[in-house]
Amino acid sequence: MDWVDEYSHNSFDLRCLLDSFPGDLEFKQIFSDIDEQIGQNAASIENCIKEIQSKVNKHCPDVQLKTTTDCLEWLDDFDYDTAKTPSIPHGDLIKFLKKLQDLLTNEQNQEEMILDFLWDLSCQSNIFFPATLSGTSFHTLSRNSLHSIEDHSSIEVKSMWDDIRLHLRRFLVCRIERHNEINNPQQKILLKKQCIQKLLFLYPESEVIIKYQNIQNKQLAKFLQDDFPSYNRDSSLEILAHGYESAMLKLYSVIKEDFDTLCEILAPSSTVKFIKETYLDTITEEMAKLLQNFCERQFKDNAVPVAKTSKSSSKHRGTVHALVTPNVPEDGKDLFLSFEDLQFLSYLIKSMLKLENNAQELFQEIFSSLKVPRKYSGIFEKSNRKTMIEKPRAHAPMILSEQLLPGKETTLLDFAWRNAFKELSLPMACCITTTIENFSTRILQQEQRERSSVMSYAMDLVSAQDVWQDCHMFPDEEQPKKIAKFCSNIVEKLDTMLPLALACRDDSFQEIRANLVEACCKVATAVLARLQERSKEVPSKAPLRNLHILLSTAICVLQHFVQYDNFMKETTKKPMFLVPVQRYQEFINMLQFQVTNYCVRVCATSILQDAESHHWDDYKAFYEGERCSFSLQMWHYFYWALHHDLWTILPPKLAQEILTEVLEKSLGLLSSRYARAHPSYKRTPQIRLDITTIFTCMEDMLWPICSSVQELLNPHAHKNDKIFKIHSHCNNLLTTLVILASPLTELYKAFKHGMDESASGSLQTFLKPLHWLVCISSFYPSLLRSSSAGGLNVEGQLKLLLSQPGCNWNLLLGTLLCNDGLLPRILLRSSKCNFQEQLSKTENINLNQGPSVMEATFKILYHCNLSPQTFGNVFVSYLEEEQLWEFLYDIPDSTHMESEPEVIQCLRLAVTEAVKDTVRQVISVMSAGRNCETSLNKPRVPGSLLESIPQEWNYILKEAKRKEPNKGFTRLAAQAVSIVISKLPTVIACLPPPIKYFFFLSERKMSKNFVELKKVGLLVWNLIIIICRIFEDGNTVELLTGASLDRWIKEKLSLICVCLKSIIRGHSSPNQKVQKVTQSIEQGNPNWIECQLLKAKKLSNECAFVTVEKSTVLEGDTALELTEQKINTMVLDLCHKPGGSEYLRQIYHIMRLNEEYLKEQLFSMNGSEEKPLPIQPLKMPFRSVEDPPSAFNPFRVYKVFSEHMLDQSAITKWSWNWSNLLPNYLRLDKMTFSVLLKNRWEMNKEEMLEEEEKAMLEHLKQICNVQTSSVSDNAEEQ
Repeated sequence: MDWVDEYSHNSFDLRCLLDSFPGDLEFKQIFSDIDEQIGQNAASIENCIKEIQSKVNKHCPDVQLKTTTDCLEWLDDFDYDTAKTPSIPHGDLIKFLKKLQDLLTNEQNQEEMILDFLWDLSCQSNIFFPATLSGTSFHTLSRNSLHSIEDHSSIEVKSMWDDIRLHLRRFLVCRIERHNEINNPQQKILLKKQCIQKLLFLYPESEVIIKYQNIQNKQLAKFLQDDFPSYNRDSSLEILAHGYESAMLKLYSVIKEDFDTLCEILAPSSTVKFIKETYLDTITEEMAKLLQNFCERQFKDNAVPVAKTSKSSSKHRGTVHALVTPNVPEDGKDLFLSFEDLQFLSYLIKSMLKLENNAQELFQEIFSSLKVPRKYSGIFEKSNRKTMIEKPRAHAPMILSEQLLPGKETTLLDFAWRNAFKELSLPMACCITTTIENFSTRILQQEQRERSSVMSYAMDLVSAQDVWQDCHMFPDEEQPKKIAKFCSNIVEKLDTMLPLALACRDDSFQEIRANLVEACCKVATAVLARLQERSKEVPSKAPLRNLHILLSTAICVLQHFVQYDNFMKETTKKPMFLVPVQRYQEFINMLQFQVTNYCVRVCATSILQDAESHHWDDYKAFYEGERCSFSLQMWHYFYWALHHDLWTILPPKLAQEILTEVLEKSLGLLSSRYARAHPSYKRTPQIRLDITTIFTCMEDMLWPICSSVQELLNPHAHKNDKIFKIHSHCNNLLTTLVILASPLTELYKAFKHGMDESASGSLQTFLKPLHWLVCISSFYPSLLRSSSAGGLNVEGQLKLLLSQPGCNWNLLLGTLLCNDGLLPRILLRSSKCNFQEQLSKTENINLNQGPSVMEATFKILYHCNLSPQTFGNVFVSYLEEEQLWEFLYDIPDSTHMESEPEVIQCLRLAVTEAVKDTVRQVISVMSAGRNCETSLNKPRVPGSLLESIPQEWNYILKEAKRKEPNKGFTRLAAQAVSIVISKLPTVIACLPPPIKYFFFLSERKMSKNFVELKKVGLLVWNLIIIICRIFEDGNTVELLTGASLDRWIKEKLSLICVCLKSIIRGHSSPNQKVQKVTQSIEQGNPNWIECQLLKAKKLSNECAFVTVEKSTVLEGDTALELTEQKINTMVLDLCHKPGGSEYLRQIYHIMRLNEEYLKEQLFSMNGSEEKPLPIQPLKMPFRSVEDPPSAFNPFRVYKVFSEHMLDQSAITKWSWNWSNLLPNYLRLDKMTFSVLLKNRWEMNKEEMLEEEEKAMLEHLKQICNVQTSSVSDNAEEQ
């Protein structure tokens, strides 16, 4: 244990900062902790240098080092080669080695003691024990030697030393083989490292690598036999390929394990060489054998003779020779490969590429420090650097001089798996073009037959997500949802062939890539021609929906070819599919224009052409003035039918663009038509009813086309001018309604003093975009209005979110944070019913479900660092409702998770992650103490062996300080407790703000009932309780640290837990050992524990106060914009967390499935009813089952139109407040006013007016000089 105090070093894990959003207080604490640890490390280094200085002064009387600088300069200038060494009598050396031999031969279990003794002897007396089997024995090659062994070339000495080494080597090899059976990877790596380091003490690096390689080869042979699928004639190629893919993933885990074992021991080039020769060359040979058997079957089927591969020598392992005999035609065309064969080879290449990329990433960091140039023929090739600085081996007694010689060529990783496919490259290149063209032709012919068999062709659809085999580079909003099935089949097969082109790194695969690119371009052209042909069938032979499918399909093909280019750009350096990509982009633009133009033309020429409804000069009322025009209802139907098709087929972003443009242009048509209408007296109420109907429809139609709250509430400040134009059309319609349909008396009152010409201009200059919504708000309550905080209320947020064509992450998070987390509270309250139901169901159902409501909500709000108050308020209210304060006061360990509430589980896991670094440091100290304890209990070096040591070596056995057990534990426990207490402020500083704010609020609730919390605070209390729970659970410790705890460490950890609990509870423990630990800490630094606890509590409270101050919401549009910026930042941060996107997606699906229930709950909570509705179990989504989109139901649209959205009989009774409405139009320009006034029914010469009405009308005409029109004039104008 001495070294733990004398040469201790402290570290700080900066990774914990990635999960938090530190403020000024947190950064101040973190930097203070780093400064303190740097100071401690500097003191340890200084103590170490002083000890070296003391030893040098003692052993070298002619050298006197007075200062630290003198010591460092002496170490730097010391010439090891000139050090003089005394001669050792030959007999003394024989006697010493003979005694070692006797102990190993005649005594049992002496190997560990002798290895430690030889290591101590080498370190203390600077003795170099030779590692080579031949050449000089016991000579002075060591640069470290102050005293060396005399040069003797006696065969007897070498023989005895070799016997000793051999015995110890067998012992270490057996240990390594036993360690290979350990299931814990971290423990296995640590133990194998120790054995290899001891082997390197006895043998040169090259021999140790060979021996370890032999051990791993046995393991690899067993792995290949058990996990590598064997090939035979009856094997299914697809099953075989998937078996190889699984085996490659397991193989990589073995490679990574050996890399982690060797990277800190061996030089980088030695590590690379070991991995290459042991694993990569072996797997290349296995692949060559597999392809040999594959070729044998193919040649037998094609009646072509085959020659077997020649076995490579051990020196050239991994080199694959020709598979085909010379009499096979060089063009390779006689070897026919079907699509299934090429697919099998492609799967194999894909597995090898994945293994290659993983190995590249594994070695990237180690070689980036050496600045090794990378080439394309393999992973890493040879580097001809003049000087290669090798990484020194840990604990190696010497560095061989040849490792430092300049001009030595260092062999780096060279994965030559492509050689196994080299002889198949020509047949693959010849067959790939024909194969791709054949399957694409068959699929297109099948599609043509299906088209010819029916009169009206409805295309088969498949999910576009199923087409992507690997992750794609396009965001969710740009990904198609449904595409044509025939195109899906073609693209899937092209994706299967892609690895054949991606494998191209040298000349062997160049032709394959060129042919594949050529074939893909031909297929792209053929598919594009078919899509163009089908687009011309709309609308004469095919429905409009086919255009949407064709558009979505073309986008899918385009994205695939763009991604192909992205995959190949590393080797090609230029786009390979430039022409197809350009053609598809042009076709997509044309189709988008065709869809929009067709929809607008349908509205203009068909839907909005309503002769009966728009017979404005009819003197009979239309349906007694209680019904809107038929065309408006059909326009409403058409919009929602188009909305359904676009939402279920096209990419979300494009769907919104098309729907917005169609709505804007059709609304423009309506605005212009109603502005030109000349209604009769009986038809004027219909104008008012129609425009009001348009407004109510538009209020409902706006939600789907707006993708953000700002776009919905502030269209004038948003970049989407289409939304602004829609509001302009609505305001124009409102102007038509006001001037054309208002009572003449009200119009006269407003304009009797003339118009305000000082600011006359367009409507946009004096009317806000949402003016029309404000005017109908008294009749038609709408969610489309700003709340007091500057944004939508929670009902509006929910409606906007669920109106989107896809999951909008920003809107989702904004909805969850809205109104202090109201929706999460409803979800958590309702999730209790789900939990109770799941207890009675089988576990298979839960396996198909995603994360629970509690887990998803916790993880999302936990990472909302810019809105910590939401997390705190939501979960504090949940704990209050469920009365779970007892669990928060005494969080149980992981062994009692079944009885533990899920929210407590989530809290425990979050806090466990925060204290993980502290736990690792404590376990490291305990392991060091355990090693010290073990060394005390090890067999002592026999006196006879000590007597046989040559006197010239000046070896003095360091007697282990055998301390009293209680005193030793006191010192060890004090150090462990000090680590925990000292780390508390830093751990709190690195905690995310939401968790700190949560404990701050919870402490206020709990302080009255739990008095013990007042001393340290709830957060500090839980941090220490969680640490104690971890120490008490060996499985959790092993999971966090990888260390396997024995009985000794577990007992000591349990006593440390008692110490920590007694400290936070503020009372002395009756256990005397615990009292001694506390006294030991206080003696060295009085009141230090109390000061640290107070510091941690103060920091926790201050951080919470800062959170409260920052959570104050500003007013106005600036606050809205700032909120959206914060939400975007939090979404990006959340999506980069493990599982972040999955949690968001799960909550979104839950909200969509329970939309009506959530709306009812929100309505009841905001209504006058004090008692909320009863909670119900939530409908939960399933991972394995995709909910098919519902078909468009016009009856449901009619029901919504007539019942929920528009009560036409009630609209006719709306009492417009003309006195408030008309003054807004005093600044209307005279031209607009005159045109609309001219269209009023009173302006018709044939109408009979009273004198008062005539006078008012004459006054209005004089304002803008309007001439009275007749019925015939009106008819001509219309």
